[in-house]
Amino acid sequence: MERRLLLAIVLTFIVLTAYQWLVPSPTTSPRAGSPATARAEQAPGGGAVQAQGVPAPTPVPLPAVETLKADTAERTVAVDNGLVHAVFSNRGATLDSWALSGYPGPDGKPVDLVPHEVPPNQPKPFSLELDDASKSARLNSALFTTSSGATLDARTAPVTVSFDYEDAAGLRASKQFRIEPNSYVITITASVTDGGRSMNPTVQWGPGLGDILATGGGSMFKPVRKAQAVYSIGHSVSRVLAPKLAEAPNHQGTFEFAGVETHYFTSVAVKPGTADVEYYALSIPAKTGDASLSRDYIGYDIRFQSTPNGPTNARFFVGPKHFETMRRVDVDLVRAIWFGMFAFLCVPLLSALNWLHGFLGNYGWSIIALTVIINAAMFPLRHKSNVSMRKMQAIQPQVKAIQDRYAKLKATDPARQKMNTELMELYRQKGVNPASGCVPMLLTFPVLFAFYSLLSEAIELRGQPFILWIHDLAVPDPYYVTPILVGASQILQQRMMPMTGGDPVQQKMMMFMPVFFTFLFITSPAGLALYWFASNVLIMGQQLLTNRLAGPPALMKKVDA
Repeated sequence: MERRLLLAIVLTFIVLTAYQWLVPSPTTSPRAGSPATARAEQAPGGGAVQAQGVPAPTPVPLPAVETLKADTAERTVAVDNGLVHAVFSNRGATLDSWALSGYPGPDGKPVDLVPHEVPPNQPKPFSLELDDASKSARLNSALFTTSSGATLDARTAPVTVSFDYEDAAGLRASKQFRIEPNSYVITITASVTDGGRSMNPTVQWGPGLGDILATGGGSMFKPVRKAQAVYSIGHSVSRVLAPKLAEAPNHQGTFEFAGVETHYFTSVAVKPGTADVEYYALSIPAKTGDASLSRDYIGYDIRFQSTPNGPTNARFFVGPKHFETMRRVDVDLVRAIWFGMFAFLCVPLLSALNWLHGFLGNYGWSIIALTVIINAAMFPLRHKSNVSMRKMQAIQPQVKAIQDRYAKLKATDPARQKMNTELMELYRQKGVNPASGCVPMLLTFPVLFAFYSLLSEAIELRGQPFILWIHDLAVPDPYYVTPILVGASQILQQRMMPMTGGDPVQQKMMMFMPVFFTFLFITSPAGLALYWFASNVLIMGQQLLTNRLAGPPALMKKVDA
């Protein structure tokens, strides 16, 4: 293969991976006077306010209102459905905790998708916002009554937790939360009346998810993403990072889903229909005062316009971005997983990886097995490419002789066209097609890029061990063994490739590429480095097989100029 072609392929790999990371999704224009903008500016602990050290405003005492239906003490209701341990509070009838049993965090405890580090005046998940701020505050601080016990078991049958409130001023509210067995979906129905008049409250998720959940492996070109807004309108998915939210906090339309995500987890309303969604960012400074250790959160509020009397059986998916899990909830929801421009290949590759895992029980061996299958399918293309390069290698002395005859002519000289004519005639006589060595190889690269995106994104690999020192395929190799093996195999692979000429500068650049790949995979998930190393070993094996089938190359003597 021409050295400059290989260099172009490597640069293409870099550009494509950098493109998926750097190019932002389109956003809509902000609506003037958006409440989300005001909240971001005024919220104690909000990004700009806390960064400038402005003290939080003193809360205004709420006027006393006689209650007709309310509890006398704060209580919690815990629900366990096998996958999630949820805790509800009767204060505001909100969600206190949503811990994922199967996904431990860095501290070994289940990941809780409800943040607990935010200021106490921030809304908790499933708070309700009315047009009247004082009534909203009264509702969200009220002690709702509930007939549910302190602990409920939803592992075998659905559970509904109901809350009710009423005061003498005519404000009435009720909420019902339904949790299915072994599901990350929570269904909410809420109704609010004021003096007998039905209202359509905004459902607030509050701050979160946050970048504390952005754990896992990334690379210099595809780092682990922090929290960002994510929504789909007309089957077009948009993502907005926290610094850009102030420019476009409000979005209206008919949504397939809308919410917030991190690298591996998401909280989204599923099929909310016609709705208004507002986003805002919140930055929590570190207690040490180190700005680099501050935590960023994104909150969202949603008003369901398709149900003007309040949300009715509104579904929220709050859990891992696991492909099969999300597809069972809603087929459109899987597009919340960001596989980039090669998603059409990532999906079948992920299905194949999960299928192999069902047999092998280890994602590391599943990656190797899938690599073997992919390379076996690509062998005819690679064999054809290698044979073609060997033919090019055989006539390289004659090619060099023709090039030397025209070396003194400038590139703009019309006489250099004769060189191309002679080269094409030589290729025709020897039955060589210069493109036949590159095109088959180029056809294999979309699969490589897709596998790169897949292994960088799939939560299936999070926390999955391989062997010995590799305890998590989703994070970098702690001892850098697999990146070093990638670099060493890259060098051996280059030495085995048919030499088709090239100037010394290009050859030095290509010798630098193994070093580049080694450093690239130092910060990449161990699963990705494992795939690349296994692929390199198989390619070298295929090269040896081609050499055996085709025999040693017969080099022609250089023709004197």
